[in-house]
Amino acid sequence: MATTRSKSKTQASKTQTRPALTFEMAVQLCPHQGVAENVAQAFGLIVPEYETIRAEHATALNQMAGAFEGSLNDKATEMHFQRIVGAFVSSAVGAGRFYSEKVGEARAATARAADGGDDEHGAPIGLESKAQRIREFAADMAMQAYALLAAAHGAIDAYKDLTGEEWKAYEAKPDAQVEQKAAASQMGAFGG
Repeated sequence: MATTRSKSKTQASKTQTRPALTFEMAVQLCPHQGVAENVAQAFGLIVPEYETIRAEHATALNQMAGAFEGSLNDKATEMHFQRIVGAFVSSAVGAGRFYSEKVGEARAATARAADGGDDEHGAPIGLESKAQRIREFAADMAMQAYALLAAAHGAIDAYKDLTGEEWKAYEAKPDAQVEQKAAASQMGAFGG
């Protein structure tokens, strides 16, 4: 009996869908130009060239489409590049989440250090404190998230060039989800 229950739970978890990752999510999570410039100035970093990265990624995807030389019809082109753009957006969302997490850690470490926590005796001369290393890592992640946001933006530009439509994150149709659950339930009746 326990085996049947665990199989049912496994099947149910496989049929649940994750929320769609959108470019808007990436924009909310990743630093914008003003933040990127402030972070770069404060930490002595170079701000990624957003417009250059955006344009180069748009060009690269357009070149990829050109390589098919009519091998794909319009629908296949739309589906293929929808997935590719989705990967770029997913990467930017992931980088934005990681960056946001590291900023939180940097704030907490800085507050602990100010309260005499982790760095109460200070770092040896010539070495950075733990809080400083955490802040610098967060700054590096800011630059990376900003660059990946630019890449996703370029991919979205290319999608519009290729399909004539705005890119939208793929979402399974609710009917398909219900149908999949019904099919899984029916197949479960056969056992095995």
